[in-house]
Amino acid sequence: MIKMANITKAFGKHEVLKGINLTVKKGEVVCILGPSGSGKTTLLRCINYLEKPNQGEVTIGDFTINCKRPSKQDIHTLRKKTAMVFQHYNLFKHKTVLENVMEGLVIVQKQSKETARQTSIQMLEKVGLGSKLDAYPSQLSGGQQQRVGIARALALNPEVILFDEPTSALDPELVGEVLEVIQKIAKEGITMIVVTHEMGFAREVSNHVVFMDQGVIVEEGRPQDIFSDAKEERTRQFLKRITPEYTFNI
Repeated sequence: MIKMANITKAFGKHEVLKGINLTVKKGEVVCILGPSGSGKTTLLRCINYLEKPNQGEVTIGDFTINCKRPSKQDIHTLRKKTAMVFQHYNLFKHKTVLENVMEGLVIVQKQSKETARQTSIQMLEKVGLGSKLDAYPSQLSGGQQQRVGIARALALNPEVILFDEPTSALDPELVGEVLEVIQKIAKEGITMIVVTHEMGFAREVSNHVVFMDQGVIVEEGRPQDIFSDAKEERTRQFLKRITPEYTFNI
C-alpha cells in the first residue's frame, strides 16, 4: 500500500501541491490525469523524493517518511522501494542496453555482475528486447529506448513503479508498443502509478483514476465512473476537451 498524507510542495511562492491525500492499494494501477501545470509530475516525484515535499508523510508498505525531517537513511529506504520510468528515457548513451539495465543492480543493490546480468536479460526479454542486449541507445527507436527504461525499473523489483508520461516523447506510431508492454506488466499485479495523457489506456488498464488541477485532487474513482459519470464540472470539461468522443451521463 502507498499513502500520501497532506503533501504540499512549493517552488518559491508558487504552491504546486496543496495538501494532497492519496492512497494506492497493493497491485493497483492508478492513472493520474490533468492539464499541464496541475502538479501531476511533481506529485509523482515527491513519492520517491526526487522532489522534497515541504510537509506531509509518504508511506510505502510498512515504511513511513516524515517529509519535513527525513534522514538520509529514510530517503534511501524510500527510494529502494520505488522505480521510475522517465518521460525522456534517461539512459546512459555510452552503455549498451544490457549495461543500462544492470547499472542499478550492481551499483545500488550491490548484486554480483553475473546475477545482475541474468536478471537484466530476463527483464529485457520480457519487454521484447532480448535481441538488443549489445545495442546502444542511439541505435534504438524511441519506443525501444522507453522499453529499456521499463526493463530497468522491473529489474529493481520495486514495490511500486512510477511512470512519468512514458509515451509523451514518442512519435505517435511508437506509442502503442510501449503501452502494450505496460499493460502486460499491469496484468502481473505490479503496483503502478502512471501520469499520462493517454485516455484510452487510463480507461482500459487502470483500476483507479485521479484527476488533478491547480495542485489539488479534484476527483478520483473507478475509470468507468470518471470517464462516463464524472461528478465535478472541472473533470467533465477536461475530459470533453481531451476525449470528445466520450459522452457523459446526466
